Order: sequence, then structure tokens, then C-alpha cells
Amino acid sequence: MRYRRDVTDSTVSDGPSSDVGSADYDRQVVGARPLAYRTFGVLLSVLGAIGLAGSFWLSYEKIESLLHPDRVASCTINVFLSCGDAMGSWQGSLLGFPNPFLGVAAFPVVITTGVVILTRVRLPRWYWLCLLGGTVLGQALIFFLMWTSFYTLVKLCPACMVVWTIMWPLLWFQVTRAVQERLLPVGEGLRRAVVGNRGVVLLIGYVVAIGWLLLTVGGALFDSFGL
Repeated sequence: MRYRRDVTDSTVSDGPSSDVGSADYDRQVVGARPLAYRTFGVLLSVLGAIGLAGSFWLSYEKIESLLHPDRVASCTINVFLSCGDAMGSWQGSLLGFPNPFLGVAAFPVVITTGVVILTRVRLPRWYWLCLLGGTVLGQALIFFLMWTSFYTLVKLCPACMVVWTIMWPLLWFQVTRAVQERLLPVGEGLRRAVVGNRGVVLLIGYVVAIGWLLLTVGGALFDSFGL
């Protein structure tokens, strides 16, 4: 079923725009193929599932480390790639409990949102902004933990890196969708740039993160494999 959207009416910007007519309309407005509603739903579902798996993995390892202090975590590969130091540091329990528990609580919300989108249910603007705000806080925590790993611990946690990897696209695609649907007030030029170059910006983010990692702990990483 095709429906028409009025660009001056922000109340309709929360719903799906993946219908043929709507997609053509958005392409004319932003000058690029828009991020389809169903594609967005798949992204949230998949990224949320990966994040939940990583959080469960870390939570399990944390509980096992408390029950069996001498146990070597399954996410430990060598002296440098080890989860133990990260989980045992004070940064690993910022709110008084293990950080992975936050992921176990938060990622099901992301997965549920993705599933709801796939059923083509419309969600209100306040919900999208709350979800985006929570994701921003989550990404800020990830940046802090990356900084801690690179400069304080000088070690990497493989299971943590699973969550780090999915947080960036989870945040960026929400920003892209919010800008596309005018949930965030930006100019049309910026709107076109964000929507039209979303893949490029996503790639740049990964390149910057990998470059940061290699410049700070790349030597230790290679040494841990005898390279």
C-alpha cells in the first residue's frame, strides 16, 4: 500500500518509507537512495543480536572468574589478547556491577525494535530519540573502554571487541535514519550529505578506529603473535 508524506509534517517521519512511491520521493529530496525502513529493521536486529551474544559471553566469563579465580577465560588468546585484565579492572564495573550486564539488558531492546520495524509498526518520535540517546551513551562508554585498553591496560579483550565493532554501525545508522526522517533538525545540505554518504562515513569510522588501535598497541599486538 502506497502512502504520501508531506515534508512539512514531522509527525509522519517516524513511519516506514520503504514503499516504492515513498522511496522515490525521498530520493528526490535527499539526492540519494534512502535507508529503507525494513533494511533498518534488519540492521537493528542483526547488530543487536551480535551485541547481545558478546555481552552474554563476557557476562558468563565474569561469573566464571568469580566462581573459579584460577580459570583462564575462553576469550583469552595470549598474554596481550586477554579478557581477564579488562574484566578485573575498576573500569570493567563502572556502575558497581560488570559492564557486560548493561549489554545483556540493553541489546534485547535493540533486537525487539528491529523486529517491530519488520512488522511495519510505526514507532513515535520520542521512542527513536530515546533509543538514539541510549546508543550515544553506549558509544561513549565504548570510547572510554577503548581508551582504557589502549593506554592503561595496554591489552585487548577479544569479546569486548565484538561489542565495540557493532556499536559504531548501530549508532551511525540510527543517526542516518533520524536525519533522513527529520527527527533531528539539520539543514537540507547536511541531510543530503549524511544520507548519501552513509556508507563512506561508516567505513571512515572503522578506518579511524583500526588506525588508532595500530598506532597505540599495534606493536604489542604483533609481538604477542611473535611477528
